[in-house]
Amino acid sequence: MNFLTKRAGGIALAVTAGLILSACGSSTGSSASPSTGSGASAASGPLTITFIPKNLGNPYFDTSDAGGKKAIGELGGKYSEVGPQTATPDGQVQYINTASQQHTSAIVVSANDPKAIGSALNDARAAGTKVVTFDSDTDPQYRDVFINQATSEGIAKIQVDSITKQIGDAGEIAILSASANATNQNAWIDLMKKDLAANHPNVKLVDVVYGNDDDQTSFDKTAALLQSHPNLKGIISPTTVGVAAAARYLSTSDKKGKVALTGLGTPNQMRKYVKDGTVKEFALWNPADLGYLAAYAAAALAKGEITGKAGDKFKAGTLGEFTVGDKGTVLLGAPFTFNASNIDQFKF
Repeated sequence: MNFLTKRAGGIALAVTAGLILSACGSSTGSSASPSTGSGASAASGPLTITFIPKNLGNPYFDTSDAGGKKAIGELGGKYSEVGPQTATPDGQVQYINTASQQHTSAIVVSANDPKAIGSALNDARAAGTKVVTFDSDTDPQYRDVFINQATSEGIAKIQVDSITKQIGDAGEIAILSASANATNQNAWIDLMKKDLAANHPNVKLVDVVYGNDDDQTSFDKTAALLQSHPNLKGIISPTTVGVAAAARYLSTSDKKGKVALTGLGTPNQMRKYVKDGTVKEFALWNPADLGYLAAYAAAALAKGEITGKAGDKFKAGTLGEFTVGDKGTVLLGAPFTFNASNIDQFKF
């Protein structure tokens, strides 16, 4: 795989990310641990792994889940992908319940809320289904392992560094996020605010808006931001749907080249906007690797090779060996900056 992947030697860095992303909520459902319930019935049958993204039709999750499908094929298991059309926690719960009722070996889910799907996940675990979160975590009490794409600090910093560099470290900026309850987005935004306050006193964050990981909503929110803040100099969009929609709006706007845009995107989405000058740079990890790693972790849990405790080690196919860190967190690697000089090297 490519150099965006970080091997086991850096897994200890996941401790900080796990602390940032976790919270101290109490469960409203069953308090099953990984070893409770009728786990033997799910583990003893054929390997079945169900991916539940935040929403279907999202290019980011199309890529990550394809990575999961590849891994499950290598493992000789059965892959499935289900999920809501809109990124809401209520929409995910029904699919979690169905997977549990079908005695699925493991669920791999990107949480739309850190607590709202917790009861359904604990019911699934009590029935013997292992739970892996990836991309966006739940509270740790609701899952066995979290596959973290990069540390929250690293993700926040690379975006703040990018936008402040582009605007000369002075002026107004805004953030176009996904849903208001998205665990990962909110963790990154909190860290961005701290970084801005501590290191960029002449940069003012004037607004945070939410496009709900919907292309048209994100497009409209971009237009509204520029209308509401005529002195805006930059936008950070830490969501692949949002940054592409914002770029699409800016590319035909009189603000093209005047308002800087950065965030988290995929090369295939952002290529034309980098080449036409709308976007100078953006960042991401390889989402295909993220799904691939999540699938191998789910299989290792289902087979009893790991339990999710710190120090557990497992092999993830071509990515190599990984180690579970604090709070059941496994770190994929560090984010990477894409720009005109390198974007054609990547095809995802």
